[in-house]
Amino acid sequence: MDEVKREPSVGQKMFCAGLAACVADLFTFPFDVAKVRLQILGENSKQKASVKVSSVKTMPKGLLGTLSFIHRTEGIRGLYGGIVPGLQRQCVFASIRIGIYDSIKNFYSSQLNLGDSTTSIMCVRIMSGITSGAIAISFAQPTDVVKVRMQAQSRLIGSSSQYTSSLSAYRQIYKSEGVGGLWKGILPNMTRNATVNAAELVCYDTIKDLLIKYDILRDGLCCHFTSAFGAGFIATIVASPIDVVKTRFMNSAGNQYSGVLHCAKCLFMEGGFLGFYKGFTPSFMRLGTWNICMFVTFEQLKKLMTKDFSDTKALFSSQQILQIASRNEVIPATNITH
Repeated sequence: MDEVKREPSVGQKMFCAGLAACVADLFTFPFDVAKVRLQILGENSKQKASVKVSSVKTMPKGLLGTLSFIHRTEGIRGLYGGIVPGLQRQCVFASIRIGIYDSIKNFYSSQLNLGDSTTSIMCVRIMSGITSGAIAISFAQPTDVVKVRMQAQSRLIGSSSQYTSSLSAYRQIYKSEGVGGLWKGILPNMTRNATVNAAELVCYDTIKDLLIKYDILRDGLCCHFTSAFGAGFIATIVASPIDVVKTRFMNSAGNQYSGVLHCAKCLFMEGGFLGFYKGFTPSFMRLGTWNICMFVTFEQLKKLMTKDFSDTKALFSSQQILQIASRNEVIPATNITH
């Protein structure tokens, strides 16, 4: 049958993006948990923390050591701590940021009239990525706060946790910190996600276009895989400093830091410039593998969603039926269950 391809609607893009992001989260979430644990490593344990992080002090450094330690002391639940708000976040955040990206890109292109030069196209893509990322996280911020809190807390086998479920986390944060607690760290988080979104989508778009333009790869799985890997690596380099500050601030006690800049200053005094790249390896493993899973799944879902067989030729045209009848052949019947 001939496939009739059409451009997916905004709603279809949002659905595909949300589903693809959830699939990617299920595969890569342990890396995200390890990243958060490494990023909060070294916080002043004498201050009252908003979550239990006592076990973090004895946690080994490094990705594999951290993953092994969490699995050994907390079980598989520890590696997937915060997965529910994580999936909730993707359903909101990824759906919006990826779903509306092309629409915002078309809007900027039509309104700004920057032309078709490479520089103009790149500027439009960057602005679109920043805009869609900022809009998306403004809606998804509460889910991000809960996800970070649940990832950061220790779930030692046989011990109780401060947050027993995502619902209890929402309730406790709201009860103790008010509505503002659910939007805590919105500024660094918006900066981080707008930056990451721009880096991911712009790099993915650009690398994919170059691979196809210069006949290096065709528009298929290999092309999507390579583009997603490159986008994840660049996004990790760009976003890691903001991500570390965001995680520290969102996970801190109410009076631990006077603001985002104070948090960044304390982090720099504690570990220097490299302190902003704590957890870089799990961050890259997370973003790199997440981007590969997400973009490959997203592209395949888009193809599936945009297939339209309504205008294709019938299985047996009238001419074929006459030819079969003239030869006294039996037309195969479809399997129908009565």
